[in-house]
Amino acid sequence: MSDGTDDRADLVELTPAERRTLLRNPHDRRVPHSRLNQTLQMLLVLGFVVVMLVGLAFLVADRWRRGTVTVGTGMLVLGVLRWVVDGEILGVLSVRSRKFDSVFCLVVGASMLLVAISVDSLGS
Repeated sequence: MSDGTDDRADLVELTPAERRTLLRNPHDRRVPHSRLNQTLQMLLVLGFVVVMLVGLAFLVADRWRRGTVTVGTGMLVLGVLRWVVDGEILGVLSVRSRKFDSVFCLVVGASMLLVAISVDSLGS
């Protein structure tokens, strides 16, 4: 049903500054910016992603203990990263407030490590 009107006519083009403002986590409004420069923050997040991909590779390769330890360690790293990296750089990894996100990631990471370390390795 093309009547010659553009379906995107109601969309408003945003400037990069307006886009960043709309994408900012509302829970981080009063949180000061990180002291680290953006490049270092992005490298830290990239390191986290690499750790999680390595953990996923271990899990896919049927090395559940190594995979669980690696993913649990990655969650602990994310819990720390939430305090030192800005929410705009973390993107979807910054869900709630810094305190909630950090505590959640630290508890999940510690739980995964506890399970991986405490389960008997079937006599090996």
